[in-house]
Amino acid sequence: MAPIRPATSAPVTANRSRHRAWRVVLIASLSAVLSAAVWAYVRVDDVVEAAPPPLLTDATDASGATDAASGLSPAAPVQAIPGLSSTVPSPASPSPSFIPMAPPEGPTLSRIRQTGVVVMGYRPASLPFSYLDAQLKPVGYTVELCDRVIAALKVRLKLPDLEVRRVAVGSATRLPMVTNGTLDLECGITTNTAERARTQAFSVTIFVAETKLMTRGGERVQSLSDLRGRAVASTIGTTSIQHLARINDQQQLGIRIVAGLDDPDAFQLLRSGRAQAFLMDDVILRSLLAQQGAALSADDYVISERALTVEPYAIGLNRDDPAFKALVDDVITGLYRSGEIATIHRRWFESPLPPSGINLKMPMSAAFRRVVAQPTDTPDPEHYR
Repeated sequence: MAPIRPATSAPVTANRSRHRAWRVVLIASLSAVLSAAVWAYVRVDDVVEAAPPPLLTDATDASGATDAASGLSPAAPVQAIPGLSSTVPSPASPSPSFIPMAPPEGPTLSRIRQTGVVVMGYRPASLPFSYLDAQLKPVGYTVELCDRVIAALKVRLKLPDLEVRRVAVGSATRLPMVTNGTLDLECGITTNTAERARTQAFSVTIFVAETKLMTRGGERVQSLSDLRGRAVASTIGTTSIQHLARINDQQQLGIRIVAGLDDPDAFQLLRSGRAQAFLMDDVILRSLLAQQGAALSADDYVISERALTVEPYAIGLNRDDPAFKALVDDVITGLYRSGEIATIHRRWFESPLPPSGINLKMPMSAAFRRVVAQPTDTPDPEHYR
């Protein structure tokens, strides 16, 4: 007998076809839902990145309402996307992508962090701004300001053992050593000028001096035109000698310019009679005279009353590092705001100086008091008049 085969049933075949069809529909549906979710996520992320929640101010509350008096408009709400639950972060709970990043350190701070060394330039004999004490340690008004900056660096970089490398500079070497990156801080007696600012940066103004003429033997002069055809000394690499050369050329005065390697050397040219006048910043002239002590009488030298130029002093910095300049300026303006700059000024200009005991008796000038009240880093001399 032939084996009995099960009969083929049309309903069973139809059921199987319907099951396969439902599986295809289900897979297609799931695929469509997944695609929609991915698209919605991308679109919401795009909306959030394009319009982050505004910072709350006194004029705007957490709901986005606006104070009519402020004139501010509420931020446009993010439109909901159909089929997607709320995935947009609220302003009160920003996503990690909205956490503000710390500002970049810049090349100077990065180098100091990596090497553990900050390099400070100082002047060996520019009393009271920068000079060596009895232990041959750099001290002075500008040095103290730079020491305050270095203290802030130690805190900012979390380097309590930060090494401070002090390098002696002169009038002719200070600017190139800032420009080529040898120095991080130039802490001497450098005038901020527009020409110098092309190759380096400067801190906010830390002192305002005036250029004057000093003569010997009781001779009184008030301008370079009074010295026509005579020898006038100044210091190489300074704004004073540049001004002397420019006026001499413009007015055809026939002055013979003799240059000293530093301020004491230029003063010696006047003392020896090789020059009939010495053109330099008033504070430096008074400092040089005070250092002579009893060797000079009050009538041996005369400083002119008339100022030829205005000299805003500042700390020299790297030109291409605004982050480092901001740190330096913050430290100095902090001293201005707190009033501590008055104490520092009295220590170096109105008190006996170590180790000699010289007292310059120079109160804070009206020009510098204005700077303290409204800090500036402008090189424009007219701003300080």
